[in-house]
Amino acid sequence: MALIETRSIDYVPLAERHGKVWHLWPVWFTGDAHLATLATGAISVAAGLSLFWSALAVIGGCVLGTVLMAFHCTQGPHLGLPQMIQSRPQFGYLGALLVWVVALVTYIGFNALNQSLAADTLKELAGFPHGPTVIVFSLIALGVAVIGYDLIHKAQRLLAYAMLAVLAIYTVGAFGIVDLGKLLTPGEFKPTPFLVQFFAAAAYQLSWSIYVSDYSRYLPKEVGIRDAFFWTFWGAFVGGAWMMLVGAFAAAAFGNADIVVALRESSDAIFPGFGTVMLVTSFLGLITITSLNFYGASLTLLSVADSLTKITLGVKSRIASLLAVFTAALALSLIVSGNVLHGFESFLGVLGYLFTPWTAINLVDFFFVRKGRYSIRAMFMADGLYGKWNWRGLVSYAVGFAAMIPFFKTGLYTGPIAEALGKADISMLIGLPVSAAVYLYLCRTLNLADELAQINVLDANLETEPVR
Repeated sequence: MALIETRSIDYVPLAERHGKVWHLWPVWFTGDAHLATLATGAISVAAGLSLFWSALAVIGGCVLGTVLMAFHCTQGPHLGLPQMIQSRPQFGYLGALLVWVVALVTYIGFNALNQSLAADTLKELAGFPHGPTVIVFSLIALGVAVIGYDLIHKAQRLLAYAMLAVLAIYTVGAFGIVDLGKLLTPGEFKPTPFLVQFFAAAAYQLSWSIYVSDYSRYLPKEVGIRDAFFWTFWGAFVGGAWMMLVGAFAAAAFGNADIVVALRESSDAIFPGFGTVMLVTSFLGLITITSLNFYGASLTLLSVADSLTKITLGVKSRIASLLAVFTAALALSLIVSGNVLHGFESFLGVLGYLFTPWTAINLVDFFFVRKGRYSIRAMFMADGLYGKWNWRGLVSYAVGFAAMIPFFKTGLYTGPIAEALGKADISMLIGLPVSAAVYLYLCRTLNLADELAQINVLDANLETEPVR
């Protein structure tokens, strides 16, 4: 491949496929093992739940969210396309815009938060000023995203070794700085903070689903579903659960509301100076996850633009879209004050609800309805096989989302059932099965035999003639 990746949302031909399936492990281990994950693990401890019950909630939630995310990853090698483009068969050429716009706003919002967290970290480490730190941090992350897929994979592999080492030292050292037996005493079980922590962890892991195939689409098609699932699941689960448990431990043992300060204090208690090592290593992971977000956001923006008007795909369009999302995230993190920006997390949480029905519909379509049989060419045709609007996917999505509303719990709105449950949010458990069941029911009338016949004609010369 060229130094700078030239493909964007277009199909990756089999001749360009490369890499090994185990490379998915470090991508998603390092993708989770960074500073932003820490705060997710400390939610229930801050609400008064014991470390024991918090740890169980973290592990259970990570299992649920990571299973769904890992199944999405298996679609990449099979189709050779980014994750969001794969929504067109379920929602239509234009119908998929609904999810894409939400994903784009989420990318930009989370990167603005990451940039703010990076500035807070360097202020804690060296007293660096906020504005210049955000700019330099963002430019480095942008540079990695511009070079693209291969550099992101390589950077994640290198950082995975470093994070494994520091997390192992931290975990072993934790036994020597506190009485873990006392700290892990179960104590009172509080269902509300337990459920809040469980679904926060699940939602955090599920959030990778919107771009997980972006980082598996160059793998050879021979990569099996089982292997792609296995390496993705264990990478994301180990990285996410381990880092969340570190956050829960640091908050429980040192009782500091600022998770960055708590991490540094607990690390320095293991041996002097280790806090700096821990923060620096985690900070580097924050750079690469910001690169992943920029990369995914640029592909999503190109998908949006491609649905509205035909564009020329290639390195120029990919870099132009990267600059657009970079500018938006940078402006948000510089213009909006810290308090308002972190309050923006509530809004991002609401957007996260919108991915639950999408996940169910996309996975059910891939594994149970069409069983991986799609026309790559038709996904780039405005009036093609999948149509502009797919009423089955859109109706299923609307019903699934509506069913979740009474279970919502955010800073902006609390549903009546969530209120009755002590403000515990279990909406994911409602949205997933409802969306899946409605979609399966509506697809009973789908003429799959006719669709398959058209796919064989449309994609007959897929490897020898350009898709676009």
